[in-house]
Amino acid sequence: MNRRGFLAALTAAGCALPAAFAQKYSPDWTSLKAHTVPNWFEDAKFGIFIHWGLYSVPAWAPPSGELGKVDMSRWFYQNAYAEWYLNSIRLKDSPSYKHHVETYGADFDYYRFGQAFEQQNRAWKPQNWASLFKDAGARYVVLTTKHHDGYTLWPSKVPNPKRPQGGINSPRDLVGDLTKAVRGAGLHMGLYYSGGLDWTFETRPIATMGDLRTTAPQTEEYARYADAHWRELIRLYQPSVLWNDIGYPKLGKPEALFADYYNAVPEGVINNRFSVEYSDFTTPEYAKYDKITPKKWESCRGLGFSFGYNQVEGPEHVIAPEALIELLVDIVSKNGNLLLNIGPKPDGTISEIQLNRLNALGAWLKTNGDGIFGSRPWVRPSAKTTAGGDVRFTKKGDALYAFLLGRAAGPSTVVGLTLAPGSTVRLSGGRSVAWKKTGDGTTFELPANSPAAGPVALSITPAPAA
Repeated sequence: MNRRGFLAALTAAGCALPAAFAQKYSPDWTSLKAHTVPNWFEDAKFGIFIHWGLYSVPAWAPPSGELGKVDMSRWFYQNAYAEWYLNSIRLKDSPSYKHHVETYGADFDYYRFGQAFEQQNRAWKPQNWASLFKDAGARYVVLTTKHHDGYTLWPSKVPNPKRPQGGINSPRDLVGDLTKAVRGAGLHMGLYYSGGLDWTFETRPIATMGDLRTTAPQTEEYARYADAHWRELIRLYQPSVLWNDIGYPKLGKPEALFADYYNAVPEGVINNRFSVEYSDFTTPEYAKYDKITPKKWESCRGLGFSFGYNQVEGPEHVIAPEALIELLVDIVSKNGNLLLNIGPKPDGTISEIQLNRLNALGAWLKTNGDGIFGSRPWVRPSAKTTAGGDVRFTKKGDALYAFLLGRAAGPSTVVGLTLAPGSTVRLSGGRSVAWKKTGDGTTFELPANSPAAGPVALSITPAPAA
């Protein structure tokens, strides 16, 4: 397709956003910086990330370790992210390349996985996912609509000039079907889009962090393509979250996109991975902050080492239930949200070990979620017990919540915590807890038996000033 035909097709696809909305925001950073993070996102604390696509068919990556804990000079050759399968098999001495040749043959084109993916997801029931996520305690969901391989999970009307033969868009509207189910369950729906990378536009493999920058397509053609995709997604689905990844084309004019989005979805939020002057929240990956951060943030990670489903991962590669619960508590105490990823199989089923972790987290939140959802950071995020145990704090209304990590039981003294005379302390189930001031802080008379899993949550009323 020539350039003129490509641009005409973009126009025909109806990529402009509706003009009927009040134009509160204009396409300049001064105006956009007036946007504030809505209460729903501040209150949500826990979301589900979903990586699902063609890479779910081979579902293979070496379980080399978590991002940040592996030598980055060899990361791309030992890439534990199964969703990077296409790039990994382009690196001829990688374990993924060897696996691909042995399993499918050297001449098997990655995009041929589309046939299996599309056939297997026909029976998928999005309502099952929505129910699972709600039971797990999630308040929002973010789905990958297009990952770096360029395949879209909706039947986009935006033509891909590099794939005129097609095979790059899902015939089933997976995005629309899940959006309807998620909202029907009372959750917010957000959309991920890889704006910075598209391996249909740039086929050179990424072997180093330097390659990550130099292989990001920067042509006007790609900038228009990515912009048209984002606008189509906003027009069709009005997502509550724009979750971009790996930057954005320099010619992409994100200011105009942001303004149109905020005018169409005033309660929406935008992440920091457009790599521009403004964002509603930051997104550390397999990482977290060590102190309260005034700007809203969201830590994203997989249950294992990968985001996409990886058939190689076993229990030893997956975060333990108690560690997962403590991770959420720690993040929330510092003004963050946890965006926890699941990697479904091509047919939409979710592995037993992933279900186990979601169910464990949901069970704990059902009992202890009052100090999580709708909470805000206290004056400090943490303390220690005299026994060396970790404590995390949140505040909600006139109550302070203290989470004693590590299955605390019996008399437990929180160092440096002073309660007002007459303060009421209760366990999550409503049971009163006796307390007394001691030289080190405050001692709580907890039940002799520790909980089955997860931190003990105490509500303290009124909340101490410091």
